[in-house]
Amino acid sequence: MKTYKSIKHLGESPWVNMGPVRLRQPIPTAEVENVDPFLLLHHYGPYAISEFNNPFDLGPHPHRGFEPITLLFKGEQLHRDSLGNESIIKAGDVQWTTAGRGIIHAEGPTKEFVKKGGELEGIQLWLNLPAKDKMITPNYQHVQSNMMPVLEDVTGNIKLRIVAGEQKGKVGLITTQTPVNVFMGQDNEVGEMIIDIPENHDTAFYLLNGKLKINNSEILEKGEHQLVIFNNDGKSFKFEVLEKSTFIILSGEPLQEKVAQYGPYVMNTQTELLEAMRDYQQGKMGYLY
Repeated sequence: MKTYKSIKHLGESPWVNMGPVRLRQPIPTAEVENVDPFLLLHHYGPYAISEFNNPFDLGPHPHRGFEPITLLFKGEQLHRDSLGNESIIKAGDVQWTTAGRGIIHAEGPTKEFVKKGGELEGIQLWLNLPAKDKMITPNYQHVQSNMMPVLEDVTGNIKLRIVAGEQKGKVGLITTQTPVNVFMGQDNEVGEMIIDIPENHDTAFYLLNGKLKINNSEILEKGEHQLVIFNNDGKSFKFEVLEKSTFIILSGEPLQEKVAQYGPYVMNTQTELLEAMRDYQQGKMGYLY
């Protein structure tokens, strides 16, 4: 009998307020500090976007020392940054920003999407950078949904898009700074799949919508338990879809480094945070209007 990674934590996805935006934050919580090297998981939406309701329009703001990542499931967003990038992210797409020594970006629903109206839903991840790479040159990657490698179960019902990392010979297009896996999954019918993950990776499974079973035992369901974190005691886990579901799978080799965080900066010491604030004020992270 196959031995799967055992479950370390079964958690909910509590609501939090981030300024005018109300969203779910399964990581961090009082019980879960992080899934190293993933520091934060925000599940935003679905919001009914219109000319009269547009809460997720984030103006220019800085980042340093980590990688803010957006996985978009519904709607479309415009990304702009101080490197000169400007791109429209559509449902199923991924934007992967390496803030490094500093970047300023802005994101929000496109004017066209706001005008016609529709639902906006996505995931934002904060992926830590190791101390040696916190001041690397900033970079931006955008991968469209139809370009991602897709892994299916035997029925063809489950479709797992490989964003970054590798799964059963399929390799994601995103270039990563450390060994990580990021997969986006959707299905329309019942099915099951075994996911292979290195034993030393910290690993999490998050359910956006639907209902499924993990390792033949624990049930995940929207509004109930939506997050599973695994122990590093096996090389795979199994999930079985019970109804139409949307989910993500994350894993990474832990950095096991001290984290100093203040607002949009993630460094290793308080001194480095003060330097980040100073550099932003002095325009060393560029400009975006």
